[in-house]
Amino acid sequence: MKHQKNQSRFKLLIAGIIAGLLSGVVKLGWEVMFPPRTPSRDATNPPQQLLQLLGIPSNIIHLTYNFSEHALPWISFIVHYSFSIAIAIIYIYIAKKYTKITLGYGALFGIVIWIVFHLILMPIMHVVPNAFDQPFSEHLSEFFGHIVWMMVIEMVRRYFYNIQLLSLIHI
Repeated sequence: MKHQKNQSRFKLLIAGIIAGLLSGVVKLGWEVMFPPRTPSRDATNPPQQLLQLLGIPSNIIHLTYNFSEHALPWISFIVHYSFSIAIAIIYIYIAKKYTKITLGYGALFGIVIWIVFHLILMPIMHVVPNAFDQPFSEHLSEFFGHIVWMMVIEMVRRYFYNIQLLSLIHI
C-alpha cells in the first residue's frame, strides 16, 4: 500500500514536471507570436517585477545569458518554468479527484488561472497594472495563451494517466 502511494506521488511529480516544462515552452512560443506587453513594459517583465517586490536586487533579476547573439533573461525563465511546473502538479492532483476541472481539455482551468493571477493577484501586488489599465492586446494574448498552456498540461496528464486506455485501443 505504501509502495503504491509512493509510486502515485512519483508519477504525479514526473507528470507535473514534464507538463510544466512542455507547457512553459509552448507559452513562451505563444508570447513570441503574440507579445502580451509592449517593449517598455517588458524591460522589467512580470517575473522580474515580482522578484524586485520580494527584495531581490535589480542587477540579479536582470541577469541574462547569450544565445545566438540574443540576451535571454534566465532568472525570468526560472520563475516562468517554476510557476508552470507548480500549476501543472496542482492541476494534475486536483484533476484526479475533481474531473470537472479538465473541461475543454483544461481550457476552463487556464481561464481561471488567467483571471486569478493576471486580473486580480498580480495587479493587487503591483506586478502588472490594474486590469482596466492593461491594453486589450495583453488581455487577448494572456487569455488565449493560458488556454493553450493548460491544454498542453492536460495532454500530458492524459498521457500519464490514460496509458492503459491507449494500449486497449491500440493507438
